Amino acid sequence: MNPGSCSPQDGGTLVGRVWTPGDVPGPSIVSVVAGLAYDLTARAPTMSALLEREDAVGIARDVDGLPLLGHIEEIAMNSVAGSSDPRRPRLLAPCDLQAIKACGVTFMISLIERVIEERAGGDPGKAEALRQMLSAEIGENLRDVRPGSARAGSLKEALIAKGMWSPYLEVAIGPDAEVFTKSQVLSAVGHGSEIGIHPDSAWNNPEPEIVLAVDSRGTIRGATLGNDVNLRDVEGRSALLLGKAKDNNASCAIGPLLRLFDERFTLDDVRNCPVSVRVSGPDGFILEAVSEMRQISRDPADLVRQAINEHHRYPDGLVLFLGTMFAPVADRDRPGSGFTHKRGDLVEIATPLLGRLANRVGYTHEIPPWEFGISAMMNNLAERGLLGKERPAGRG
Repeated sequence: MNPGSCSPQDGGTLVGRVWTPGDVPGPSIVSVVAGLAYDLTARAPTMSALLEREDAVGIARDVDGLPLLGHIEEIAMNSVAGSSDPRRPRLLAPCDLQAIKACGVTFMISLIERVIEERAGGDPGKAEALRQMLSAEIGENLRDVRPGSARAGSLKEALIAKGMWSPYLEVAIGPDAEVFTKSQVLSAVGHGSEIGIHPDSAWNNPEPEIVLAVDSRGTIRGATLGNDVNLRDVEGRSALLLGKAKDNNASCAIGPLLRLFDERFTLDDVRNCPVSVRVSGPDGFILEAVSEMRQISRDPADLVRQAINEHHRYPDGLVLFLGTMFAPVADRDRPGSGFTHKRGDLVEIATPLLGRLANRVGYTHEIPPWEFGISAMMNNLAERGLLGKERPAGRG
């Protein structure tokens, strides 16, 4: 894997997390300026704490006097699973104490594939026939339908009458979005790490998405990339198995860096981002596709409002996957078998304004288990003398 060139093409206000070596190794918050990573941890010991600061952009830009950790692309090169030098920094997911939430069925092509999974009962061999039938029956009807509108309500009644209704249709065109817990606090892996597929799954795929970083007040502070790894056969057996399909060892990748909103990068840029994905298999299989965020059926700001509001608070903030329109259907092994991952696949998710997130696929029981949780992090920060030691910018 060539993990270099992970950064956005035009720079921007970039922050992230790296694992730093030393007498007491641990996670550090970094600011990336002109390609160089500076240690911000003395000013903000966690990413959650940094994003709670209204002057986060100013803090990230003022790197005078801060320890230099190295060039970000060299750190990215040292982040590849299996070849990382423990004496040098490596990238982590750019979130820590935030809840990790995700939205589902926010693109119409994703909706069709979710209904296919449900009706196929997790059997990929039935997918193509169902795809043709469902596209003909409901595909045209769903085009340009605004979720929660009167037209959406009329369409629901018509589909119920035809016996075509589904829980996925409810969250796709009904008033309420699907917002679920993708993974646990601190469990996401970063750029270069392995991502996990359960070895019992025979039908699974990456889900390339944009991920928003939101503070405890519900303010969107920035964006990054994510892979909402999914086991299609598990979710297809029952939507109630969503936790088993989504939340497994290393099944959530986020990164490489978090780009903060500033005068050059706003939510409107996110709304218009193209998101590309490339899967390169050890068997020579190549799959490439591009998703257009402008095709999302619910506005990102509305998804955030549905995730955090007066009824549902997150005191440490949250990161929110916005959903994907990528649902690979190309046959990989035999006609009618569709796409599924193989161990060793390289998945690269990219967009010019957010950079490139690259991870190789492994099995969930073979990837090193997640062990650095909240207690370990608090003990680590305390041992490094960082708790309660935040200092304002300019006093580094």
